[in-house]
Amino acid sequence: MRDASTAPDRDAPIGVFDSGIGGLTVVRALRRRLPDEGIVYLGDTARVPYGTKSAETIRRFALEDALFLAGRGVKMIVVACHSASSAALPELQRHFAVPVLGVVEPGARAVVAATTRRKVGVIGTTATIGSAAYETAIRSLTDEVEILAKPTPLFVPLAEEGWLDGDVAEGVARRYLASFAEEGVDALLLGCTHFPLLVPVISRVLGPGVRLIDSSDETAAAAGALLEKRSLTATKGPGSSRFYLTDLTPSFDKVGARFLGEPLGDVVRASVTACDNSSAGGRP
Repeated sequence: MRDASTAPDRDAPIGVFDSGIGGLTVVRALRRRLPDEGIVYLGDTARVPYGTKSAETIRRFALEDALFLAGRGVKMIVVACHSASSAALPELQRHFAVPVLGVVEPGARAVVAATTRRKVGVIGTTATIGSAAYETAIRSLTDEVEILAKPTPLFVPLAEEGWLDGDVAEGVARRYLASFAEEGVDALLLGCTHFPLLVPVISRVLGPGVRLIDSSDETAAAAGALLEKRSLTATKGPGSSRFYLTDLTPSFDKVGARFLGEPLGDVVRASVTACDNSSAGGRP
């Protein structure tokens, strides 16, 4: 699959995939930082969540998602799913000639830069935290930071249901985050695309002394820097966005708008199973 003989078209879109619609927070950040760039988004809503599945299954799903985007002629692939970034990024980078960027390393760099007490927290899905990918990424930058990592899986349905504040959200946040306050953490990495929606309640529970790091925004910044380094920044603009989902659930439009910050518009149902790269309009 990897063939570097032909350079990508700099006016081709950026491809973004996630296990569902949470990756739309990454799209939102990309559109804010890189308004001239076109974006093709794939949400694998038929097989969500990835965070509870085995590493082998996540790698297979991630490859199928990336192949779908490659078939649409993208110039870069952004793995918005934290679980897929943790389990599959090196394999995807070996497999594809276009740049493949995950959400783990940008977030790790930002949280290391943010801490002054040298104590950081990481929250994410069970698969992301279980992979220790963030600890590995942080340790590759410094050995002088103490890391407290904890899975917070109930934050995902809270974000999707729109329960972003109130007694339920605050109760769950206090239950999950109490240990971070006790340990004196001063920077917390939000290691899931859903978690930026819960920033107000997380911030209130932890207080003003803890800086929250949104890996979606950090990933968008890293994507822009990588495109510039590879001379792949768009020459035309503003860019447009196309959205593909593998299952059009009854609430996808409402929930998707919450994550994107605006209505999705036209959404096409896609098939990516068995690395099927010919569906969803048949047009790169």
